[in-house]
Amino acid sequence: MQDKLAYIDMEKCTLCGACVESCPVDAIELNKEHASMEGIENYKGVWVFAEQRDGTVQSVAYELLGAGRRLADDRNAELSAVILGSGIDDAVLLDLFQRGADRVYVADDPCLKMFNDEIYSALMVRMIQEHKPEIVLAGATAMGRSLIPRVATELYTGLTADCTGLEIDRDTGLLLQTRPAFGGNIMATILCENTRPQMATVRHKVMEEAEADTSRQMGEIVRIDVPDEDKKTHMKVLEVVREVEETVNIAEADVIVAGGRGLKSPENFAMLTDLAKVLDGAVGASRAAVDAGWIAYSHQVGQTGKTVKPKVYIAVGISGAIQHLVGMSSADVIIAVNKNPDAPIFEVADYGLVGDLFEIVPELTKRFSEIL
Repeated sequence: MQDKLAYIDMEKCTLCGACVESCPVDAIELNKEHASMEGIENYKGVWVFAEQRDGTVQSVAYELLGAGRRLADDRNAELSAVILGSGIDDAVLLDLFQRGADRVYVADDPCLKMFNDEIYSALMVRMIQEHKPEIVLAGATAMGRSLIPRVATELYTGLTADCTGLEIDRDTGLLLQTRPAFGGNIMATILCENTRPQMATVRHKVMEEAEADTSRQMGEIVRIDVPDEDKKTHMKVLEVVREVEETVNIAEADVIVAGGRGLKSPENFAMLTDLAKVLDGAVGASRAAVDAGWIAYSHQVGQTGKTVKPKVYIAVGISGAIQHLVGMSSADVIIAVNKNPDAPIFEVADYGLVGDLFEIVPELTKRFSEIL
């Protein structure tokens, strides 16, 4: 207050609106101009970034094609897949059509063999500016999280990250983008009203993969050339180092054995590895175990890790914080092992074992070894 009047320092104001709501006499108003971009009506269709590695389309792309097909049908629009790489064969393109794509944009160039976010983003921006899709979807993977924010920034449009739900609003035709917020305690639905395209990254394993329809044949293929100016980059990929898993990758596993602070030390993860190997599964972990340095981040399940959807999820020594549940609650069967009968994990578990995990896990490994 200055001279009994409300004073707002506009250099520090973030336009959050909190002062408007808290003013007891309604003396403050916040007026924002929301002008739509020019030519917004010209943007049509749904694009899916079909992430590939070494010529193999990643399963997250099939999940996006399933969601994209539904959204495109709701908008009475076409679904297109966009694939960038080197040496992409026709079988890969046919697969994308059989998974629901009406059109495939393909850029095949030696400079795209190794993922480089500068080159990839420059090309994506150019393609979007030329073809004007209404919606662009990508996986919330390491590649997607590196690429898509750069694209959205260059296009001056909105981006919703780590979505778990996508729907078309029946009244407005806008994309309803749902994601966890405030530490996973609420689900926020976000709209991009005034700019195009509407862009979202989607967490892996939260949507069903599009089934391959072998009756579908090769559709329209649009070949994209990479201009020399898009090949300019400030960095060069010298080598790709892949982490060698002792067990299956958690993103693709049907069975996951995950450990938390209850394991007490990194050495005790060996118990989980033994059980996972018997079950032909993968080893996961809570954020607490990863933050403690007991296991690599690539094993982390949860809001800040990976979202998984296995047939069986065995949570060992994990209390069940909401941030962890966000990443694994879609499992078909959840089995919890914890000495605390009041642990939140038991509220979502289909089966619970209350007791000493250092006795229970070796016994489970022994029994499954005899059965399998």
